[in-house]
Amino acid sequence: MRYLLQRKLSLFLIAGLITVLFIGSGWYFSFAPAKTAESKDADYIKWVDFNVPYEALDYSLKLHIESRNSEIPLDWIELLAYLAAENGNNFRNFKTGQIDSVVDKLRDGKTMEMLAQDMKYYDYYHEAYTAILSGLVGDYEIEVPDETSPTGKRWERKYGLKAFCPIAKNYYYSHYYDFGAGRSYGFFRRHLGHDMIGSVGTPVVAVEGGIIEAMGWNQYGGWRIGIRSYDRKRYYYYAHLRKDFPFHKSLSVGSVVKPGDVIGYLGRTGYSRTENVNNIRQAHLHIGLQLIFHESQKDSPNEIWIDVYQLMRLLSRNRCEVEKDPETKDYYRVYDIREIPESYIE
Repeated sequence: MRYLLQRKLSLFLIAGLITVLFIGSGWYFSFAPAKTAESKDADYIKWVDFNVPYEALDYSLKLHIESRNSEIPLDWIELLAYLAAENGNNFRNFKTGQIDSVVDKLRDGKTMEMLAQDMKYYDYYHEAYTAILSGLVGDYEIEVPDETSPTGKRWERKYGLKAFCPIAKNYYYSHYYDFGAGRSYGFFRRHLGHDMIGSVGTPVVAVEGGIIEAMGWNQYGGWRIGIRSYDRKRYYYYAHLRKDFPFHKSLSVGSVVKPGDVIGYLGRTGYSRTENVNNIRQAHLHIGLQLIFHESQKDSPNEIWIDVYQLMRLLSRNRCEVEKDPETKDYYRVYDIREIPESYIE
């Protein structure tokens, strides 16, 4: 009996200690209130494990763009969702021929609805991949060099990858893959982002357009910016920005940014309750992507963060050129961009 009482007391003390660590740490999320009867049984995605390799992203996107104006357009999100449902989200043995096999059936007159009708998880993967990928591709207009123009530029209409690598063009970086690895500062937790190693002061640009929801100091991420996509499905988290000069001076919470806009500068701040402290050994950009299917997931223990390493590899082909303003010391993009909402497309 005494042993059982001691065991219960120990478990109670451990639970209390964990609670104190969470509340006292000032971590980047706060606990959500208990779910109401209305939201308790809401039907929305609560977990996503994004395993799609670069090769599948690259090949499906190529087919998507090339077939856009053909008799049978191919949707890269549908193709990827089909593969995930077919292989149980296991892409270890991926070959482009697996996509070709699906494409052949579509070109023979089958529809994706027909092919996926008996697949239990196709709808799940399609919704999840739509949330991840839908903001990366579309119609847009971008400035390109033109020596005959008075401005030296002209607008050109395009369709394709409109999102950018977060590291500006002509600046070196390398990937450091450690998604899910342990972190011990404050308390033990998983690393829910991707690190891009670079030099202090390297301009950091917005991956896609959206609205700044968070901007300032976080003891774990140092100087950081959080940007929400227009469809509110994606929250991009850029952390460890530069000491003394972390953000583009034009920005504040509520600012609207376009894909490729300079938002800040790479650094090594963080791991301190005191603002503007360099406690990160290696200068790098921490880029994280949170998926939000229900607003209760935004700041809660139920957050969904995905591994973006393969996406960053895909975006490396699209880098934004920037130049420095000698007066403000801020960097600005050289070639502007205008996104074209689908509702505007003829």
